Amino acid sequence: MALAILLSALAMTAIVGVRYLLTSGAFALATRVKHPGLYAGLDRQMGKEVRWSLASAAIYGVPAGVVAWGWQNLGWTRIYTEAAAYPLWYLPVSVLLYLFAHDTWFYWTHRWMHVPKWFRIAHAVHHASRPPTAWAAMSFHPIEALTGALVIPALVFLIPIHIAALGTVLAIMTIMGVTNHMGWEMFPRFMTRGPLGAWLITASHHQRHHEQYGCNFGLYFRFWDRLCGTDKGLGDFARSHGRRVPGAAAGRDAGRAA
Repeated sequence: MALAILLSALAMTAIVGVRYLLTSGAFALATRVKHPGLYAGLDRQMGKEVRWSLASAAIYGVPAGVVAWGWQNLGWTRIYTEAAAYPLWYLPVSVLLYLFAHDTWFYWTHRWMHVPKWFRIAHAVHHASRPPTAWAAMSFHPIEALTGALVIPALVFLIPIHIAALGTVLAIMTIMGVTNHMGWEMFPRFMTRGPLGAWLITASHHQRHHEQYGCNFGLYFRFWDRLCGTDKGLGDFARSHGRRVPGAAAGRDAGRAA
């Protein structure tokens, strides 16, 4: 049994790692085509982003592998495969429930990571990407990676979800994580600056977090930022790519986020 769990964890680690490389690689290539030279001079930084991200993939893969083994062999979790087990309207509702729960967890753990002590210990790794690139989505210190790795495996024990809906949640999580860091906005202006953009987070919104540190902490939705007064609007890509934030200033800005 121990060997089976280990193999499941290794398999999930490989899946998370390959998923990261393919998704980030695809959007890095799209950046090269759409905005040639945007990542010029950032090769060393991107190398570090890849190494931290692959380490994070292992941390994400272990709990996912254990839960996957338990689901398949012991009936753990509330993942279901028969679409008729719940009403069809529940499929999109379950996706939204997972995204909102994940967003809530991310918002508050992210703010906690900006407490000066934890910023210095862990979150500074992620903010060392100045400016962030398409490779930075999973560039985390192991402590931060662990906080992110537990939430989806925990939710599958609490909220029923069809396996396809779970796949949709993971796809959204991966794509939004990458596109929010790639340094340019792929969504049309009517979406990012219209009524929908007032509630959804895209690269334009997350860019301001990497500019100012003490604001825009959400992952998918602007709900918690707006409710808690930490929403500072959209960022400036040209400004972010034209400067580097000194480490000392970053620490001061992080302290104001607490």
